[in-house]
Amino acid sequence: MNPSDSSNPTSPTPSVPPVSTPPGAAAAPVEQAKADLTKRLGIAETAVKVLGAEEVTWSDGSLGCPEPGMHYTQALVNGMRITLEADGKRYEYHSGGARPPFLCENPQAR
Repeated sequence: MNPSDSSNPTSPTPSVPPVSTPPGAAAAPVEQAKADLTKRLGIAETAVKVLGAEEVTWSDGSLGCPEPGMHYTQALVNGMRITLEADGKRYEYHSGGARPPFLCENPQAR
């Protein structure tokens, strides 16, 4: 952690922009997240807007979405944060390691 960084040490830190990520590599996780949200809400995929998709390095195995009472591996995990919008409400999906995108209902403050 950078000593001049006063942010919360458990907050995910955006990774350095990828050097070798092929164009469209993030498309699969984004499409998985959109498909999950449309199924959950029972809406058309066209009703879901992608507000952002960014690569992040999560500070632990909770992938930025810790649950009370759970214990997580204390290791950096490369993943993604995908922000979607449907019916005026924002939804945040997290992924990392081998875990595909999942809806994070209570994401950690950034």
